[in-house]
Amino acid sequence: MAQNEDMYRGQRPRLSSDQTSALENMRDVYPMPSVAVGRPPVSDELYEGFQRVDNVPAELYKKYDVKRGLRNADGSGVLVGLTTISNVHGYNKTENGIEPDEGRLTIRGYDIADLVHNAQAEDRFGYEEVSYLLLTGSLPTEAQLVDFRQRIDSRRQLPTGYLHVFPRTTASTSIMNILQQSTLLLYSFDPTPDDTSPEHEIDVAVSQLARLPRVAAIAYAAHRANKFGEPLFVPPVREGYSMAETVLDVLRGDEGFTHDEAMLLDVMLMLHAEHGGGNNSSFTCRVLSSSGTDAYSAYAAAIGSLKGPKHGGANYKAGEMIQDIGYHVRDWADDEEIYAYLSKILRKEAFDGKGLIYGLGHAVYTKTDPRATIVKEYARRLAAQKGVEEKLNLIASVERLGPKAMREVRGITKRSRRSLRSRACPAGRPTAWRSSTAPGASSVPRTAATCSSWTTYPLAREANVWQTCALSFPTLTRPYLPPISPCPSATVAPLTCLPSGA
Repeated sequence: MAQNEDMYRGQRPRLSSDQTSALENMRDVYPMPSVAVGRPPVSDELYEGFQRVDNVPAELYKKYDVKRGLRNADGSGVLVGLTTISNVHGYNKTENGIEPDEGRLTIRGYDIADLVHNAQAEDRFGYEEVSYLLLTGSLPTEAQLVDFRQRIDSRRQLPTGYLHVFPRTTASTSIMNILQQSTLLLYSFDPTPDDTSPEHEIDVAVSQLARLPRVAAIAYAAHRANKFGEPLFVPPVREGYSMAETVLDVLRGDEGFTHDEAMLLDVMLMLHAEHGGGNNSSFTCRVLSSSGTDAYSAYAAAIGSLKGPKHGGANYKAGEMIQDIGYHVRDWADDEEIYAYLSKILRKEAFDGKGLIYGLGHAVYTKTDPRATIVKEYARRLAAQKGVEEKLNLIASVERLGPKAMREVRGITKRSRRSLRSRACPAGRPTAWRSSTAPGASSVPRTAATCSSWTTYPLAREANVWQTCALSFPTLTRPYLPPISPCPSATVAPLTCLPSGA
């Protein structure tokens, strides 16, 4: 392990635009129809008609007992399967309904707190151990862990020619979109991508664990290189590096990173490795698994689920919200000023206008989020080293004052658990992705869980394809009526010609 005292550094070869398409800024020169053709009144039905026709009366959902969002009336998830992978506990169902309880997250029967604390106590990286646990159902022996890491190392290197056709990162506004493209691109480099044998499934899972961190970090580096005119440096594969070290090795460049930073990132990776078999991305993977498709397509779909602001993208929104609060609140120690700004957010007068305080409220956790409880223990120390204790205190104030503001401003009485620090931790943020690329920090650790969701449900692929039922509304038929008169020709704005050879 290349280490100078407590700082990791290394030489990074520079890549030119001839060696990778990641630096190419290619965009569609043809505008969208609403721009090219315009929006005259004749187009209103096309763009707005569905809002009227597809607005189903709310009372019908109750009449037909529709499980909207696959949720029961009490807010709990609809039971659609059984899992041996993990369990998320946050409430108890009793005769009186849902009763809040302390949050608990277990992976293959092991409490997440035990997994994290034991690795940290021994000053070793634990994410690979958790990944092995997710894939196999058992904690590895020392020999098995060494073998597992060697297999990951053997696949860290991206395929020859991969960077030359690397998805055009600079033209995308989302790193999650890049990760989807990159995952599907790896399908093309697999000689037997549709092989669903157990051995190949595990090989693909190990490959994803090895390569996705480098892909995500390179995408971020390419984004900065193009945006700020910086050179693109991609380090060689570091044999023996952990997942956390691999990510930081690319992101930090010649700046290097400390062991403490890598250890905190490792904690964040473990905490976000899995979150129950019924979560949106795991469910997405299981649905695709039942169709018999290939692993790469399922993994790309799961990443697409994580991209959403109501799922993995919530990390980004929470961090963005804290940045906004920090900018508009002058005194971070003034509870009254913080409360006043939170009230403006809830009234849709500030931040993104959605009226939401991100990081408060969860589908399962009702009292506490165990991930937030754990990360607080390790973030405080690194926050002091980085000089961001004031921001950590600001997050704590938002957690404390947010529920009160939600009750008094919006009348939201549902108990809100506090996990803002696990989503917007300022000590962890500098070690991972920043700003617009932050959602990538959710997909990388969740890779192991996505792979386990895919590899541990072979029976789903042998049974019927997963399918739901939707009742047609309204139940009527209409006679076909041809247009009364020909539609007048629309005036189309002239299009800019493409360069020769495009």
